Amino acid sequence: MKKIFKTLFKIFLLLIVAGIIFIAWANYSIKKDSDAYVSYNIADIPETKTALLLGTSKNLNSGVPNAYFYNRIQATVDLYKAGKIKNIIVSGDNSRKDYNEPEDMLLTLMKYGIPQERIFLDHAGFRTLDSVIRAKEIFGQTKLIIISQKFHNERAVFLAKQNGIDAFGYNAKDVNKYAGFKTNIREYLAKAKAYYDLLLGVEPKFGGEKILIP
Repeated sequence: MKKIFKTLFKIFLLLIVAGIIFIAWANYSIKKDSDAYVSYNIADIPETKTALLLGTSKNLNSGVPNAYFYNRIQATVDLYKAGKIKNIIVSGDNSRKDYNEPEDMLLTLMKYGIPQERIFLDHAGFRTLDSVIRAKEIFGQTKLIIISQKFHNERAVFLAKQNGIDAFGYNAKDVNKYAGFKTNIREYLAKAKAYYDLLLGVEPKFGGEKILIP
């Protein structure tokens, strides 16, 4: 029994080490592959028909405004006013009646002066993978400017390029390190899962009829 226990324990340790190596490799690889395609400088961003604004909650659980949300909104407005984009797909979670990321983004963008007819709602962007693939399969876009924070854009641009989309990321302003600590830790695991999903050929949760962007 002791030998069996020791053998199982060694296998367990090897699996943990292999998992840590895989997570580290996935993060390094995704950052390296996407580095040339993400930027904080609006001058680096090519003029593109459509942007994909990735959703997040408007407010934190405490009710405090979410800086990630408003920084992404501001980045989108800056791109639009600079003439870099003409249309915006707002993609996020709408899985509950009292929670609607795309609607919140639509209304906030309109307050900043972006016309409603330039904004297209994707209510099934439950994950980054879903948002990216749906931008191509549902909205027919093969070239995109993706808008989010840098850590998120790295993964989104990587997934987009792996799915045949010519993608660039415009990095919204980040939040302070203390406020974003948990988010950044989760992102290490999310980048590893991005590779895992590619290996398994994971598809978006929902499809739907195509939506024409003029």
